[in-house]
Amino acid sequence: MKANNEDERIILDVLDDFLTREVKPVCHDLEHDDIYPAEIVEKMKKLGLFGTIIATEYGGAGLPVTTYAKMTMKMSMVWMSLSGILNSHLIMAMAVQRFGTKQQKEYFLPKFATGELRGGVALTESDAGTDLQAISTVAKREGDDYIVNGSKMWITNSLYGNCFALLVKTDPTTNPPHKGMSLFIAEKGEGFTVSRQLEKLGYKGIETCEIVFENYRVPADRLIGDVEGRGLQQILSGLELGRINVAARGAGVAAAALNDSVAYSQIRKTFGKRICEHQAIQMKLADMATRVEAAKLLVNAAATAFDEGKRCDMEAGMAKLFATEAAVTNSMDAMRIHGGYGYSKEVNVERYYRDAPVLTIGEGTNELQRIIIARQLVERSPV
Repeated sequence: MKANNEDERIILDVLDDFLTREVKPVCHDLEHDDIYPAEIVEKMKKLGLFGTIIATEYGGAGLPVTTYAKMTMKMSMVWMSLSGILNSHLIMAMAVQRFGTKQQKEYFLPKFATGELRGGVALTESDAGTDLQAISTVAKREGDDYIVNGSKMWITNSLYGNCFALLVKTDPTTNPPHKGMSLFIAEKGEGFTVSRQLEKLGYKGIETCEIVFENYRVPADRLIGDVEGRGLQQILSGLELGRINVAARGAGVAAAALNDSVAYSQIRKTFGKRICEHQAIQMKLADMATRVEAAKLLVNAAATAFDEGKRCDMEAGMAKLFATEAAVTNSMDAMRIHGGYGYSKEVNVERYYRDAPVLTIGEGTNELQRIIIARQLVERSPV
């Protein structure tokens, strides 16, 4: 699936206008005070952003992931947290769109597209992040319901969202463990408690919380695909999309750091000339620009493979690995170029520096991405 170039240009122009008018004037203060952007989220709903890649037959925009990735880059160049509000929600939506029953798709996807039901994915636990097979949250069948007990940690959108793709073990005794794991559509209700909001170094303005389930009942017809034991495979497919999103965020943050540095280097003077005329600064700017362009190409390659329905864990892993490391490096270089101003909360550079590290951790650490890439290289190149 490919977007018409003119249609894509219009979409990106509309998004640019929205970011310029509604986000740029307020995001610095919202981020500084760690305030959830409720008004911005409502406007995002009206723009149809929560249905960006949901199929048109369910009320979504049906955009290709290549376009969605470009939208994510643009959002991240202004305020990365906004793209996080969309990412977890759309991973949940794609799990239902790809693997849900006909009834699940017809009921939930239109509500996801409008943002009436909005949330994310409840996967990670305090002792199980990268190793999802180690989760301990359990769901036991009881009549027409499953009874869920356990807890989830570091869950995005959990305070203000109302619906989640919940990964549990429906058979904790199965070996290997993934054969006993299932994925549910879990709406908030009795027994579903957001126990505490976790403070973070960066990535502020978007909530990250612990969730506790105590005899939480979820109807059996909310089991995605209506078959137990397929949950891990279902959510891993969604995480390919998540990694493309995180890679696009990395490219966006790296680009923002570059743009601010190019602008500042033409204003700041030392020893009688603009610092952009100093060779040391020129070296940094050149490397920063090259990282940004390489990150964009890798993101586009992964998104294209996803749109074509190809296996893209290696491509998504490469994009995520390179683009997020580019964000970290560019944010540090931007701080050095800006000198004391870069360390001050008066400018955005210190925010890039705080936001970038989470990208190397989220949606699978960069160490895990290297393992995935290497394994796929071997698998795809047998001798």
